[in-house]
Amino acid sequence: MKSPEFADRLTAEGVDLLLNVHSLYVIHERVLRAPRIGCFNLHPGPLPEYAGLNVVSWAIYRGESTHGVTVHWMAPKVDEGSIAYQERFPIGDEDTALTLAARCVRRGVPLLERLLEAAVQGRCAIPDIPLDFARWRYYDRTIPGGGWIAWETSARDVFNFVRACDYGPLPSPWGSPLARLGREVVTVKKVALTGQPCDAVPGTVAAGGDGGIRVATADEWIRIERMIAAESAPRGEIASLEAGNRLERI
Repeated sequence: MKSPEFADRLTAEGVDLLLNVHSLYVIHERVLRAPRIGCFNLHPGPLPEYAGLNVVSWAIYRGESTHGVTVHWMAPKVDEGSIAYQERFPIGDEDTALTLAARCVRRGVPLLERLLEAAVQGRCAIPDIPLDFARWRYYDRTIPGGGWIAWETSARDVFNFVRACDYGPLPSPWGSPLARLGREVVTVKKVALTGQPCDAVPGTVAAGGDGGIRVATADEWIRIERMIAAESAPRGEIASLEAGNRLERI
């Protein structure tokens, strides 16, 4: 589809409509013009606010309370085509990047069904809602903080970042959240909010009253529920923290 010659094949075969679903290919402009009705993309985010890559992670990281999925007309520039169908839905604290991505798929399928039902009636039956480019924002492959946990931010920010990286058991495009423990690097897999205020230096480790381990952030303690030792340790080994340790970032 990246080759302009593919347009000739679509024209020769009388293709009415082309769907791009969860593909990272940038389709050539000639190909976009070839189908009789048009080309459409299922985007796992609400346009125009969340265009680009890894937008489910970005939405969680930025603390959004809602997300969405969009079927839009494809344009030569990525995620700049008019909206055909869109649905928005709430994000909960229990959501991870994987669960939110899965919900985008579940919510997106009915939108594609609506598109195909309208396409039977012709191009004019499909909504064509221009984007508000004053609200348009594109996200690239950048990983916030280079993947390092910013303990000097709020507990909510740390909580959101860890969830935004969580595609478990699948690989995450952002990798695992990183922290430095002395000379070693550890990966933090899961944390929980405690709601307990703290005035310790961010990154300071303390024992929790429930027997767990807490780490100081800018405003509250956050509980570490799962952390993996550095790559140099045996695979999958659980990292050990003690009160008085300090987690930092590079």
